[in-house]
Amino acid sequence: MNAVARILDWPVEVTEENAHVLWDSASLARAAKGTASADFNASGVEIDSRDVQPGDLFVALKGETTDGHRFIDMAFAKGAAAVLVDRPVEGPHILVDDTMDALVRIGAAARARIRGPVIGVTGSVGKTGVKEMIFAALDRASRGDAHRSVKSYNNHVGVPLSLARMPSRARFAIFEMGMNHAGEIAVLTGQVRPHVAVITTIAPAHIEMLGSEEAIADAKAEIFEGLEPGGVAVMPADNPHFVRLKEAALACGATVVSFGKAKDADVRLLDTVAAIGGGSLATVDMGDRRVCYTVAAPGEHHVINSLAVMAAVRAVKGDLGAAGVALAEMGGLAGRGARIEIDVPGGEPDDGGRRRALLIDESYNANPASMRATLAQLGRTPAHRRIAVLGAMKELGSHGPGYHAALAGPVREAGVDFAVLVGDEMTALAEELGKSGTSELGKPVPFAHCADVREAVETLRAFGLERDDVILVKGSNSVGLASLVTTLGKQEG
Repeated sequence: MNAVARILDWPVEVTEENAHVLWDSASLARAAKGTASADFNASGVEIDSRDVQPGDLFVALKGETTDGHRFIDMAFAKGAAAVLVDRPVEGPHILVDDTMDALVRIGAAARARIRGPVIGVTGSVGKTGVKEMIFAALDRASRGDAHRSVKSYNNHVGVPLSLARMPSRARFAIFEMGMNHAGEIAVLTGQVRPHVAVITTIAPAHIEMLGSEEAIADAKAEIFEGLEPGGVAVMPADNPHFVRLKEAALACGATVVSFGKAKDADVRLLDTVAAIGGGSLATVDMGDRRVCYTVAAPGEHHVINSLAVMAAVRAVKGDLGAAGVALAEMGGLAGRGARIEIDVPGGEPDDGGRRRALLIDESYNANPASMRATLAQLGRTPAHRRIAVLGAMKELGSHGPGYHAALAGPVREAGVDFAVLVGDEMTALAEELGKSGTSELGKPVPFAHCADVREAVETLRAFGLERDDVILVKGSNSVGLASLVTTLGKQEG
């Protein structure tokens, strides 16, 4: 079987005996420094009783407003093999002094037993997408033996949970690390101990807490502190803070690999053209070779992110061919660029009697950099009309009004036909769009400023969506625009 056939021959079934066993009671008790009440095997680890699957270990964590011990009966009812608790209970359990500390210890034990390379990913924008792309590339190359943190499990609970879920047979592991304050990534990278640390970019996300982009760069650069000896630091060559990041990485003994358009980037984008069927065809110089591959997700920002993926895959001696196939197959994620066809009431039906519009779901997160990139891609998307539903960008502090007002230019440049602005923070953008500035069509951008998602839904209904419209929905997760996406997806044509 040649290399191409091996890449495309996917997936294969895992046939190892007891491959479903993640932890047994004895190893869990040792890792957690606790006492097992009975012998059992666990096939997964869960902290939310609603998500427990048969065979899981349920970890009863204590939060600010609730205590997981209240949901132990529910966990057992859903098939939990055992529970991790700080007090004796009925049923199989591991008894520890502190369940959060025990979860961290279990994560550390999982990290200690894996023999394959580990990749850590952080950045102001795109870290979840890059983590998922790296996973898809390495999972294909290893034929199912890659592991990653799911969703955005990137904080003080999500990282040890993701580590604890890692099978001992994993050949590659990829973990996302996030932060709101300085010092947080230093703790997380000490748990992950990556062989490769990726920073996607530095932008003014969380600037309310950190005060400046320089401080954000320093906080993200903490990821290099946890690098294993001989580790690799992957970072954006085009970012204004590249030198700052590079100095931090070198101080930690890392080998620096840069990516971007810069002429001296180690992984350099040479050319990109529109691919047949959507997305982009990228040609990339990797120093000793040139590679050409398709990025299914449309937009230059996804192409740039793919360079970080290729750099990381190469750093762990992964298969670049498998990475190219994975990138060609991988579209947008829910809340992060997923493209959904929806039925709409207006316009002439197509030959099949349907009226379909395109919904671009970017409802999970937003900051000034990602807003500009996504609006630019909206402007390049063919459409009958372009509608932008923009939610407030959070955690910008005193910088917020200026950053929101500055979106007026990208909105106009994207040729937006109607903008729906959601949240109090969008007042600055509403005021800017209400001024005499004009779009490329020589007229102001029509807009509505809504207090909440419910009002935004009613505004869109009153506006009347039509066949071949393109609707971009983007905002910080706390705005709740995901419910608007759900509502539009259920809309009857």
